[in-house]
Amino acid sequence: MSEEANPFESLQEQIRDAAAYVDADEGELRRLSRPERLLETNLTIERDDGSLDTFKAYRSQFNGDRGPYKGGIRYHPGVDRDEVKALSGWMVYKTAVVDIPYGGGKGGIAVDPRTLSMAELERLTRSFAEELRPIVGEDMDIPAPDVNTGQREMNWIKDTYETLENTTAPGVITGKAIDSGGSEGRVEATGRSVMLTAREAFDYLGKSIEDATVAVQGYGNAGSVAARLLESELGTNVVAVSDSSGAVYNEAGIDAAGARGFKDETDAVSGYENAEEELTNEDLLTLDVDLLIPAALENAIDDDLAGDVQADVVVEAANGPLTPDADDVLTERGVHVFPDILANAGGVTVSYFEWVQNRQRFYWAEEKVNEELERHIVDAFDGLVAAYEERDLPNFRTAAYVVGLERVLKAYREGGTWP
Repeated sequence: MSEEANPFESLQEQIRDAAAYVDADEGELRRLSRPERLLETNLTIERDDGSLDTFKAYRSQFNGDRGPYKGGIRYHPGVDRDEVKALSGWMVYKTAVVDIPYGGGKGGIAVDPRTLSMAELERLTRSFAEELRPIVGEDMDIPAPDVNTGQREMNWIKDTYETLENTTAPGVITGKAIDSGGSEGRVEATGRSVMLTAREAFDYLGKSIEDATVAVQGYGNAGSVAARLLESELGTNVVAVSDSSGAVYNEAGIDAAGARGFKDETDAVSGYENAEEELTNEDLLTLDVDLLIPAALENAIDDDLAGDVQADVVVEAANGPLTPDADDVLTERGVHVFPDILANAGGVTVSYFEWVQNRQRFYWAEEKVNEELERHIVDAFDGLVAAYEERDLPNFRTAAYVVGLERVLKAYREGGTWP
C-alpha cells in the first residue's frame, strides 16, 4: 500500500486540476484552496466515575461566498485539522455543484463514541455546542450529522444553542429528529443521491442497471441506504457489503435490508447468515462487479489498490475515498468514477430543504422532499456531463470541480474584495 494521502493536500490537488480549465488567477486560487477560519478547541468533561477527560475538537469554515457555511460534525478518533479542512473544502464545491446557496464547513471531535456512555456523550456534545455558539447560527454556519453522529446529537446541539441564546432557532442545525424540526427524507437522503447518481451514470454510459452487481464498502447510513434503494428500486444485485468488522459476499446476492438489520443487532456485518463467504475490505474493493460504492472514510483506495479495482463504475458515497493518484490510475484504465461532491450531496441538499422549512415554519411531505432531491441531483448530473463533454475534460471529478469552482468564483467576483 502507498503512504496514506493527506486529505487536505488531496483537496488542493483536485482544485488545481480543475483550475487548469477555469479562468482564475493565482490569488483567487490561493483564496479558494484554504479555509477562511478554523476553530480548534479542547473540550473537558466529567466522566461517569468523576474523573476528567479532554478531547480535541475542530470546526473549519472554508468559504462563505455563496451562503452560510454548511457541513457535518463527526465523532471519530481520526479527526484532525487537515481532515476537517479537507471536508469543509469538499463541502464548498459540493453545495456549488448541486447549486444550493451555501458555503462549506465541517467539524468534529477526536473521540471513539463507543468508549463513552450516553450521559458522557451528551456532556461532550453540549460542551462542543457551547464552544460553537459564537460562530454558528441560522445565517452564519449550520452544522449537520456526519460519521458517528445523528439526530440525537443534533437535537442536543439545537437545545444547547437555543437555551444559551434564549431563543427558538431550529434552523441552527439540520439532521434533527422530526419532532425537533427535522425534515422527512433526511435520514435516507445521502444514500438516495448515491442511488440516483448510479442510475443516471448507467443510463449515460448505455448500461443496464437492472441486475447489475454491486459491492458496498462501508455499511453505515449512506452505504446501507444506497444498497437497499439500489436493490429495491432499481433491481440491482448487491453481492457484497462491509464495515470495520470485515466484508461478506454472496454471488447470488445479499439482502441489503437484512444485512443492515443484522448489523444493527450485532454492530457488525461479519457473521451475516445470508453470506457465502467472508472477505477483507480490500478484497471487496477489488471484486469483479459492475458498480463499486466506497462508503466509508477517506483514502480507501490508493494508487496501488486502484490497479486491482475491477468494477466498471465507481460511485463515491464517502468523502474523498480515492486518493488523487488513484484517480489518475482509474482514469487511465477507463474506469468511470462519479465523485463524492455529486453522489453524496443528497444529505446537504435535504439539509437545505430542512433549513428552508425551519425558516418558513412550514413542513413538506416526504414525497415532495424526494421529488425535489431527485430534481437537484439529476440537474447537477446533467451539468457535470455537459462540462465533461463540452470541455473535453479527463474525468467526471474534474468536471464537477470545474462546475463548482466557476460558481464559487462568480459569487466571489460579484461581491468584490473589501476592504
